[in-house]
Amino acid sequence: MKNMGQIMKQVQQLQARADEVQAKLAATEITGTAGGGSVQVTLNGKGEMRRVKIDPAALSGPSELEIIEDLIVAAFNEAKAKVEAHAQQEMGKLTAGLPLPPGFKL
Repeated sequence: MKNMGQIMKQVQQLQARADEVQAKLAATEITGTAGGGSVQVTLNGKGEMRRVKIDPAALSGPSELEIIEDLIVAAFNEAKAKVEAHAQQEMGKLTAGLPLPPGFKL
């Protein structure tokens, strides 16, 4: 078994790299779309909403409001799924090769 000093050094290095990945994710922007691109929602890598864009052509009248609201939710959900997949991929790179137990998350 490795000595405790080496293990602590590895943990500190891993934490520093994890902090770098978190900062990189915060700076990343990912967009989800719905309605053939008529609604776009952009999130950062932490899942915080940054922008909503609605094509003015989608707003043909008050009857379209409920549809637009649904499209915003759909676009957000798509963007959120993309953010989660991207974050998982980036964290996977960080922990690649480490003997972590199944299901262990940083």
